[in-house]
Amino acid sequence: MIRSSQILICLLFVCFGLRGQELTIPQLSQYIADNPFLMSPTYAGVGDHIKLRINGLTQWVGIEDAPDTQTLAVDARIGNRSGIGLVLYNDSNGNTRQRGSRVSFAHHLTLDRYEDEFLSFGLSYNFNQFRIDVENFTDPNGLAPTDDRRTVNHNFDVGVLYRLRQFYFSANVSNILPKNLEQFNPTFEPNTLRNYYAYTGYTFAKRNRNLEIEPSVFFQWFESDGRSVTDLNAKFRWRSFEDYYYAGLTYRFLNDQIGNPLYIAPIAGFKKSNFYFGYSYQVIVNEILGYSTGTHVLTLGMDLFQGISNCRCTY
Repeated sequence: MIRSSQILICLLFVCFGLRGQELTIPQLSQYIADNPFLMSPTYAGVGDHIKLRINGLTQWVGIEDAPDTQTLAVDARIGNRSGIGLVLYNDSNGNTRQRGSRVSFAHHLTLDRYEDEFLSFGLSYNFNQFRIDVENFTDPNGLAPTDDRRTVNHNFDVGVLYRLRQFYFSANVSNILPKNLEQFNPTFEPNTLRNYYAYTGYTFAKRNRNLEIEPSVFFQWFESDGRSVTDLNAKFRWRSFEDYYYAGLTYRFLNDQIGNPLYIAPIAGFKKSNFYFGYSYQVIVNEILGYSTGTHVLTLGMDLFQGISNCRCTY
């Protein structure tokens, strides 16, 4: 028999999951593992190959039923001006489950081929299925929910990407449409899913040198409650012909608490021939530190059929 305090904690987690559910892929540091398409549809087809990436994210190691996410992302070039992509994901958070997919299309324009100036537009269709595992609740007092409140959400993302030599800037709007609240209490459950995010950076590289330094910033703002987060990233890449190794650091914080980071994440990885490996360990530095040591983010990938497009905007 479950004690009343355990029931209360469990219900609080369910309520938090329902209210905080974004109906999308948890956006942590996966994008910086040479996988920006996971973040924005504008990157579909940026590359002269088919890019395949598998991500595994295990949050809050040491806490039972902590969030766990798996994603499969693949994107490819179509001709010289377009790209398509697909993301499949499975996400669990305690007794909440969400599975979904995202189908993307991007169109790439060359503004100046000699200056390597490009402009890209991206559009995604999102499908998300969300439910609660009510079979895990055993409450003799009858306070636990008795239906799984399964719901399906259809939505869209749009974005624009500007690149000029080693500089890039991407602006995006995710989950444009409101959420269907038929299976929820509209008094407590917000129906606004929209969030806005930008990603920008610059790669410093000198000729005849193998080292590249890439600082970048990721900013995300949620319309429903006004909260926002920022990532400050620094990435160092050592090249050897077409292969490379990298290491770096990510510093994430709420924008009203700059000096109190949510986590600090060292990152490392390499690309050897057509194989890609990336790893990040997010060190928690807030109150959760007493219960969890951190979060693992693992990325495996393959670059297939290199040379399917000779347009300079693929570089």
